[in-house]
Amino acid sequence: MIKNICCIGAGYVGGPTMAVIAQKCPHIKVTVVDLNQDRIDAWNNTDLTRLPIYEPGLDEVVQEARGRNLFFSTEVDKAIDEAEMIFISVNTPTKTYGVGKGMAADLKYIELCARQIARVAKTDKIVVEKSTLPVRTAQAIKDILDHTGNGVNFQILSNPEFLAEGTAIEDLFKPDRVLIGGDSTSEGERAIQQLVTIYANWVSTDRILTTNVWSSELSKLTANAFLAQRVSSINAMSELCEKTGANVSEVARAIGMDSRIGSKFLKASVGFGGSCFQKDILNLVYIAKTYGLNEVADYWEQVIIMNDHQKRRFAKNIISTLYNTVSGKKIAFLGWAFKKDTNDTRESAAIYVADDLISEQAMISVFDPKVEKEQILFDLNYLETRSNEENNKYVKIELDPYKAVKDSHAIAVLTEWEEFKTYDWQRIYDSMLKPAFVFDGRNLLNREELERIGFIYQGIGS
Repeated sequence: MIKNICCIGAGYVGGPTMAVIAQKCPHIKVTVVDLNQDRIDAWNNTDLTRLPIYEPGLDEVVQEARGRNLFFSTEVDKAIDEAEMIFISVNTPTKTYGVGKGMAADLKYIELCARQIARVAKTDKIVVEKSTLPVRTAQAIKDILDHTGNGVNFQILSNPEFLAEGTAIEDLFKPDRVLIGGDSTSEGERAIQQLVTIYANWVSTDRILTTNVWSSELSKLTANAFLAQRVSSINAMSELCEKTGANVSEVARAIGMDSRIGSKFLKASVGFGGSCFQKDILNLVYIAKTYGLNEVADYWEQVIIMNDHQKRRFAKNIISTLYNTVSGKKIAFLGWAFKKDTNDTRESAAIYVADDLISEQAMISVFDPKVEKEQILFDLNYLETRSNEENNKYVKIELDPYKAVKDSHAIAVLTEWEEFKTYDWQRIYDSMLKPAFVFDGRNLLNREELERIGFIYQGIGS
């Protein structure tokens, strides 16, 4: 029986996942380690509103388990040494250099973890891939561990996460399925069963699927590719709807009632974001190309092209509607996170819409209920479109939504935060320059109500 778990990486996957395992398995000590002292300090903060990750319900889980059997630390070597099972949950960004630049996953953090485990481990370990990884990464990890270790036996498992940010705790409590891949050897089967036993503390065993390692790794990429493809497909139709007079919400409802299609991931928007969809599809494209499957690669790459087009189209529409110039005009952004109920901004549509508008010298005013000012500026500076000083000149972050929209020419809704619906839109209208425009990138607001007040309203796909 596993008594001691270590997770390397205290981010959006490692933190919530380990917190739930600790809560559901009080007999197992769970230690989450990260080299980022500020992040670990935030996880240990007595003020649970200051956790580094915002996720509904996460604070209650951490409160129950932290200090009992859930610990956050920067002592990586100590945690590795003590653990029988080690989860690797570090970032696997898309490469920005060398072979595979812009598509392949950058595995340098994974390799560093593997080498650290190999250096420290003195007893047999089960190493679990939790990060989203390209197919056959487990083999690379195993090669490192077997050839640079201390005569220790390692078993490598793939246990990809299928969490949706904003509902991560609910997803962890009641997963559609838990996927565990491992070797078909007797040692591999035993390692798989060890992890099955942990999840079985709260997940029905008929929802725990076991496969070989390669199927597990590829299933994660495939799931995200299929979901992203649905978003890009409905977004492609949203543009056609706008040209023909159809309504994309009505189209989505009509086709979503077809049991062969289903209603999920058919909501048109300014585009998908987040840490997984784009990265995983690019990874899939790169893998297909390395095997010479160019038609396969081209097919999946089109999903990304469509998503990028939707973001750019939204910005272009703002510019053309505001009489083909936004220079010096104040555009208020409601929302910066890539979706509601999270403070994650990775690949958020807001970043790219803002970047395009700033290139036209628009003045951007941003309000998001959970995203910090420093993160918003970091996101724009990371693009390296212009200097940090220029971004600071054109972007202002407000803590009050009414201040953000005051004296603006237009409002762009970029995140579907529920609270935006409850605002005093008459007050907002009165504070804006006229004509007052609303560009609803999430089809969140009540069009009839806003038009009755006097707004010129534009949604997606209608």
